[in-house]
Amino acid sequence: MDKLDYKKMFKDLYLPKRNPSLIEVPTIRFAAINGEGDPNSEAFQRATTALYSFSYAVKMSYKSKDTPKDFYDYTVFPLEGVWDLRDYKKTITDKSNYVYSVMIRQPDFLTDELFERFLGETKKRKPNTFLDKLELQTITEGPCCQMLHLGAYDDEPTSFETMKEFCIHNGYERISKVHREIYLSDPRKTEAGKLKTVLRFKVGKKTNCQ
Repeated sequence: MDKLDYKKMFKDLYLPKRNPSLIEVPTIRFAAINGEGDPNSEAFQRATTALYSFSYAVKMSYKSKDTPKDFYDYTVFPLEGVWDLRDYKKTITDKSNYVYSVMIRQPDFLTDELFERFLGETKKRKPNTFLDKLELQTITEGPCCQMLHLGAYDDEPTSFETMKEFCIHNGYERISKVHREIYLSDPRKTEAGKLKTVLRFKVGKKTNCQ
């Protein structure tokens, strides 16, 4: 079987256009770590490192003596973050006020039992206290608006405003202040103006829409 490449298999979820669109997001399982505070902090970096360590342990498990049942080769999914604010009275520029869940999508063959197995193996091979916070979560987003944001993370409000206007013109409205970001670029190797990030938030039909 050919390697599963999320850019080809799930193009609608991970490679949207730079114009807003509506999408139905299915139920997906993630390895996730919840946290709060500035994403530029050491804690956030250690959380993402823990996620990648676990995800690559699952990816490379075909080399183990006990290869998982139904294993298939695949490209590790990109890092994602679900973002909220602790205090809505504060400005969004106050990054210490952020609440987040950082995560990486996992392959279908990863059962609850295999999750515990690989988590234990990762703790031994790549010690990281944030692995103690790692959970396997099943998330269903449903109807959403999304678009590809090109540029610095701090410039995302402009894209969110474009998405909001798109929803209004199409009879939808944003139903949650929480939003998702999918990071398609490595900020360590990419200029801020060239960063590619999928932005997404949940929507519903406007109740007063004719």
